[in-house]
Formats: sequence, structure tokens, C-alpha cells
Amino acid sequence: MITISGFLLGAGALVLVAPGIALGTIYEIGVQTQVGATSATGASSVTGISGTGGATGGTGVTGSPSCPGAPCLAVSETTGYQVKLGSDRKLMTVPHAGSIVAWTVTLGDPTAAQTSYFDTNEGGPASAGIAILKAGKSLHFTLEAQGPIVPLAKYFGETAQFPLPTTLAVKKGWIVALTVPTWAPTLALGYPNTTSWRASRAKKGCTTTSTQTAQQTLASSVDYYCLYQTARLTYSATLVTTP
Repeated sequence: MITISGFLLGAGALVLVAPGIALGTIYEIGVQTQVGATSATGASSVTGISGTGGATGGTGVTGSPSCPGAPCLAVSETTGYQVKLGSDRKLMTVPHAGSIVAWTVTLGDPTAAQTSYFDTNEGGPASAGIAILKAGKSLHFTLEAQGPIVPLAKYFGETAQFPLPTTLAVKKGWIVALTVPTWAPTLALGYPNTTSWRASRAKKGCTTTSTQTAQQTLASSVDYYCLYQTARLTYSATLVTTP
């Protein structure tokens, strides 16, 4: 568990600890106790180069990201969210109205050669930020809120939590997504076809990973046409519910 600015954070639902005020409840959106799978062939949604060895998933919010394994794959130049993890279709759906106060990401540890490749081909050094989406008709999503983009390189090989400088108000049913304007080693591989994530790419752009498609304009609406199976985005977000 982690204690940050008066919040006691951990898996599942916890009570907000703060004297003299009404109590909210803390949820870690994206946490599901499940053993990750052993990495295998990755989804075609990302650009990658070969590394060494494989990656084995763990228990909790994520399996292990693929880098520096073979293949070493990264999410690149898009906004994405986890659609399913096995039978769970609401993993990244906000369960109650409240505020997102922090987000967490588990990062792979790419080699120097892998990092140089992605930096050169995916718009610069690794970076990401949290995004809040409202689903419309079909695969249409509106960007309701977003946090700042954070450089990630110094956190490679770690699980890092980023408290938001300004909390993000959310409503029940909204979706927590991850915006990656460059690239990020945040992809765990080897899951069955019942696990999938979706990206803000056009119908004919699902295999084009080096074109900028990250949704970063507030109130904009974008089609999340591209669905990628057998992989999981390794992020979560901390929700404090409205009392």
C-alpha cells in the first residue's frame, strides 16, 4: 500500500482517511486480481523490435509489460483503454461519481537499443497521461477531462503512481483511458482472445502505429475503431467517490 497526501491507496475499495470531513471511498479502477499470462505473440497494434527472453504476468493490476522481452512492444501515438479482461467488460469504467486523484502505470524496462528505436520512430521519449472518456453511439467517444502528460523514461522497470495536480471530476459510466502521444512500454502480452483493448484510430489505420492519433483536445469526439486482442494496457486510476 502507498500513503499519499492523506489517501491510503491499495487494491480494491478503501475508505478515505481525512479528519473532520465526510468520508468518500477509494477505488482503484483497473485492478482485478488475476494471474497474468506468459507472453506470446503480441497484438498488431504496436511497433516493436526484438529483445531477449519472455515476460511472465503477475497478480494484481497488470501482467508484466513485454519489454525487454521478445517481442518488445509499445503502445504508440494513440489513446487507448482496456475493453475486456476475460469476462470483465467494465474494468476501466467509473463505478461511482467522484474525482480521479492519481493514476498508476507499470512499465517495462526496454534496453538502450529498444529505447533508441522507439524514441526515433515514435515521436520522442516515452510519455503518457490519463484521459477520461464518455461513450457515445457505437465506437464514438468524447474527451471529458485529461491529466498532464508525464515523461516515463526514469520509471522504466517500475510501477509508478502520479498524483494529479488538479483532480478530474468524473461521472458514473465514464471510461478511464491512457493517452500516449509518443510511446510507452505498457503492454502485457499473451492473454486469450477474451482480453482486448481499443485505440483512437480510424478504421483503416489499425496497423499504422507511427501516425499521431492521440485524443488530446477536450470536448473532441473520436471513433475508437481499432480493437486489439490478447494484450492488456498496464495502467489504473485512483477514484475518490463523492460522499
